[in-house]
Amino acid sequence: MITNVKTPPAPLERAALGLIFIGVTLWSALDPTDALTWWLEALPAIFLFIALVATHRRFPLTRITTWAIYALLLMMVVGAHYTYSGVPPFDWLKEQFSLSRNHYDRVSHVLQGVTVALFAREVTRRTIEVRRSATLFALIILATLGVSAGCELVEWIAAEFFGDGAQEFLGMQGDVWDAQKDMGLALIGAFVTIGLLRKAQDRQIDGA
Repeated sequence: MITNVKTPPAPLERAALGLIFIGVTLWSALDPTDALTWWLEALPAIFLFIALVATHRRFPLTRITTWAIYALLLMMVVGAHYTYSGVPPFDWLKEQFSLSRNHYDRVSHVLQGVTVALFAREVTRRTIEVRRSATLFALIILATLGVSAGCELVEWIAAEFFGDGAQEFLGMQGDVWDAQKDMGLALIGAFVTIGLLRKAQDRQIDGA
């Protein structure tokens, strides 16, 4: 049985988030650093945005989950414009602190873990009667790892199909363990969500 949430985003709030995403996406599409990378990175964000808009009446999400999704979508289209390894503020951080790489993609994978965990937790709590917290924990972790691994598989398929043209999409920056680290960071994001955000999400679901 699907339950309604007590604290969904207000209509104006949802509209503002949608307009911000559309505006940033249009900017992102103007003269991107690499056209192929833009399509590979931006299209998933656009499809997710369309799905979010199409389902918000039948299954409105809590404010915390909605904001996390939009934050991730914005990171995706900004990364699509510059490529994930070339986002200027993170290039500045790389130079200032003598870092080994531009860490924009690392931050995005943590946020991916936070977002997937919030979404999976909310959907599970509202559609399935889970009696044990350990079962809910396992479902969230499996969902996070599944989505993260799926993204890495998509990157591998793109690399096989487009060859050298997909190098910026891969964003490895010379790290042979990039895929494993990305999945590990998504997992950290899920643990952060379970540890720090679950009570806030529960209040928005239950209104307690």
